[in-house]
Amino acid sequence: MRSGLLVKLALLLAVFGILSSGLTGYYAFTANRTMLVSAAQGDLLMAARGVNRRLQQAEEEAADDAMLLARLVQVAQVINSHGGQQAQGARDELAQAFAGMLALHPEYLQVRLIGAADNGLELVRVDSSGGLTLRVAGADLQEKGHFPYVFETLALPAGQIYQSAIGINHERAAHDAEGRPGMMVATPLPRSDGQPGGLLVISLDLQRLLGQLRADLPKGYQLYMANRWGDFLVHPDPTQTFGFEQGRRILMQDSFAATQPLFERKLNNLALSGLEQPQQAADRVMAFVRQPVGLGNRDDFVVTGLVQPLDAVLESAAPLGLRIIHMVLAFSAIAILLAVVFARALLRPINTLAQAASSFSETQLQQVLPVERNDEIGVLARNFERMQRQINSHMASLYDNQRELSYLAHHDSLTGLANRALFFQRLEQLLQLSQRNGAPFAVLFVDLDHFKEVNDRHGHAIGDQVLQIVARRLLHTVRGSDMVARMGGDEYLILLQGNFTDAALGELMYKLRLSIGEAITVAGQRLEVGASIGYSLYPRDGTTAEQLVNEADHAMYHVKASQRGGEASALPCG
Repeated sequence: MRSGLLVKLALLLAVFGILSSGLTGYYAFTANRTMLVSAAQGDLLMAARGVNRRLQQAEEEAADDAMLLARLVQVAQVINSHGGQQAQGARDELAQAFAGMLALHPEYLQVRLIGAADNGLELVRVDSSGGLTLRVAGADLQEKGHFPYVFETLALPAGQIYQSAIGINHERAAHDAEGRPGMMVATPLPRSDGQPGGLLVISLDLQRLLGQLRADLPKGYQLYMANRWGDFLVHPDPTQTFGFEQGRRILMQDSFAATQPLFERKLNNLALSGLEQPQQAADRVMAFVRQPVGLGNRDDFVVTGLVQPLDAVLESAAPLGLRIIHMVLAFSAIAILLAVVFARALLRPINTLAQAASSFSETQLQQVLPVERNDEIGVLARNFERMQRQINSHMASLYDNQRELSYLAHHDSLTGLANRALFFQRLEQLLQLSQRNGAPFAVLFVDLDHFKEVNDRHGHAIGDQVLQIVARRLLHTVRGSDMVARMGGDEYLILLQGNFTDAALGELMYKLRLSIGEAITVAGQRLEVGASIGYSLYPRDGTTAEQLVNEADHAMYHVKASQRGGEASALPCG
């Protein structure tokens, strides 16, 4: 044994050990990164659901407050009164109650009682102005009947809640509410006679609410929110929000294409990362959640998204990566030491194995092996011989199976004739050959007559035997160089090579019809079938294999061959 083998084997084992430790370290590092990203996605999904839950709670709380205020006695007094000192006192008390509600809920911008009469004239109104409550009265009260939240609320049954879509408040002289994003929560107020008397409206400040939600998020989280059409309602860049209010569409689907299924209601949530989807979430970890926001009359939703830089998520993986590198280096040194020791210990049996292996020829696998030995070499030799026999047996079985599968793939299982695929394969080869040297050939199409009656009267088993007998007669009638194939059902194809005249083809078809028309006896029953045969000749410019077969099919005429006094008669159809 040469000393170079020791070096090579030691080097191989060392490389194996180094690769093993390196791959293990790499797997641990990548698994840790994957776990960090997965955990970050879970946190983002949970935080996004929390934002949606806070928004939903604010909507539901505003709805509860609207219903609470609507049940005040003073509301019924104002709605059902026709003026007077008593109605004025009720309005004053309502204004105090509205002011108390605004003071209790800083996210409310307005609380109003709007009448159904006088084009939706405000009856009692308290606004938030610079952190204080301000009652608007007298000539400053406005008509609101033309706003959708007024006439849509008045159309609802008593006790129902109306919620407007999220948008910019364009009502003038609305103090803090003017020009700010928000939504209206309202409930209808019927008069004592059942007719619409008015509505109670709370204006919800979405900017303040979302500002609080954004402040509660962990550092580094970017908050996005879009309405059901994808228009941004919340964006780290304020200029990208509420573009639809300014005649331009800035859609979440354009910035985050993967969110499209959320808006199509195909998904409820989505999590992406630049680690697994670098094209859709480059250098980021993202989570989006679709949340219904409709109360009462609305079937609406928002899509809330949270985005975190991927580097921030993987920041904690860096120290682990350094520790893994140190461990890989240490294990690599140990692997090199063990490789040298193991290579030295392995050299002695390897030397013996090399002598045994030298008795095998690379070109003669059946060479006798030293199986009579009782040591490790003998065991290895017997294993080699057993493996050799098994391989030879498996290969022989494999070759047999391949031949059988090849035969079944190109032959009809009933008649043993070539099938349609093999026929067209051979026909294509003849076409290519004929295109080069002009060699002629002919295609015959044979269709059995009265075969359906045989099948119907005597059964498919008898019909199958008829098909087999006809196949044998066709093979017996044509030359050995010709090809007979079963097209399917009771149809056959014959490929004739050589130059044929019409007279020669007619004579051959006559013989075929005589052969097919001879009486067939199956299970003691005398059966008669006829044949319709058509043909097409090649060469012909621009003709394909399918066209040749179709032409032979269309040129087919019916001739029934039968034994009549020892002679056969041919009767063309039409």
